[in-house]
Amino acid sequence: MVIAEAVIMQFLADTLLPFCRISGMFASMVGLSAKTIPTPVKSLFAVLLTVMMLPMIPKSPVVDMVSVGTFVLAIQQLVIGIAIGFVSMMVLNTFVLAGQIIAMQTGLGFASIVDPVNGINVPAVGQFYLILATLLFWTFDGHLAMIQMIAMSFQAFPIAEGWWEPEQFQAIAHWAGWMFTSAVVVTLAPIVSLLIVNLAFGVMTKAAPQLNIFSIGFSIAQIMGLVIIWITMANFVSHYQSQWQRAELMMCQLLRICGT
Repeated sequence: MVIAEAVIMQFLADTLLPFCRISGMFASMVGLSAKTIPTPVKSLFAVLLTVMMLPMIPKSPVVDMVSVGTFVLAIQQLVIGIAIGFVSMMVLNTFVLAGQIIAMQTGLGFASIVDPVNGINVPAVGQFYLILATLLFWTFDGHLAMIQMIAMSFQAFPIAEGWWEPEQFQAIAHWAGWMFTSAVVVTLAPIVSLLIVNLAFGVMTKAAPQLNIFSIGFSIAQIMGLVIIWITMANFVSHYQSQWQRAELMMCQLLRICGT
């Protein structure tokens, strides 16, 4: 049996270029981008998803796989996949940042552990919020939504036929600003509560100067911080849902499927 070179090149183009886009999403999305997940496992997931999506992916017009143009095209596919996964990662980092803000305000910031996603030390409260947000991501089928988005991207931006406009790159940069805005919203109630606690300490110090506020204030602030985190935990799910809905809308805007 003789297989023509053009058939082999077409098969490689239809397989490797979608694989680049899918692997780019896996490299930056929530859950699968953690450093604790081995790279061969991520590659295997990307290969399996590529094989499952091959029947629905339009044929690639690339005829020469060994060329500079094909290399640039592969980089474009990686950028598309990484950008889609980046939007979901900003949802997770919103709550990590919120946990860090609360930890610094309550005096719990000295307790830090290694973040398995980024490989850096973060306050334990931020890590706690990270675990909760990751669990909610899997609970609300966020991984299925990401797979749906990457599948729709092949219809919105066919290989070698579509690319983003400068406004879309700008929208991705502006989306990162939502991380700080949403983190402030999440921590608004704890910060106000701790402000009231600190004002109460100020009144106590004025009324009873013999009390050493520096010796008892730090311990009470930590205890009140834990109590406030426990009380405000009921709103965590609603904050996550709001932020995830914004992320889905952002991904739809990037893929120009807002009307679907």
